[in-house]
Amino acid sequence: MTSPTATRVLLGVGSNIQREQHIVSGLDDLHRRFGTLRVSPIYESAAVGFNGRPFYNLAVEVWIRQSLPELVTALREIEAAHGRLRTEKKFSSRTLDIDVLTYGDLAGEHHGVLLPRDEVYHYAHVLKPLLDLDPQGRCPGSGRSWQQLWDALENPGALTEVPLVWTPSQVAVAHS
Repeated sequence: MTSPTATRVLLGVGSNIQREQHIVSGLDDLHRRFGTLRVSPIYESAAVGFNGRPFYNLAVEVWIRQSLPELVTALREIEAAHGRLRTEKKFSSRTLDIDVLTYGDLAGEHHGVLLPRDEVYHYAHVLKPLLDLDPQGRCPGSGRSWQQLWDALENPGALTEVPLVWTPSQVAVAHS
């Protein structure tokens, strides 16, 4: 059920196990699977919901022709190729975590996926990369800009920009 037109998708990518290796190879896999990527700066943040090593997090923009279920399947395949086990607890260490944050202008639950992903409203490590990637953008369904959501964030916590830059030939890198 591939879509005839391209859909803009924003993904959240994170890792706290061999972070640099899994982020770089995960972006390479996304690039091979979907083509040109735009990536935000990468941020280091504390683990949320459990005691663990800090995460690297970033946002990725990709234009795809796959349906939402096809996209989710592809992302799970990429995660599995990096050793991600679906038996892990919700809050635990990850080799590679790739979440669909937005899929076009969809809002609400679609094919079992809540869009936009709820974390965009609550976590700086998700929202700041989105704001950097799309400073004029708006959150589907809410009508609010990423900047408005950032300004309303109650506890942004500590984020440290990481000087890791992923730059294959077809990538454009957004910097804050």
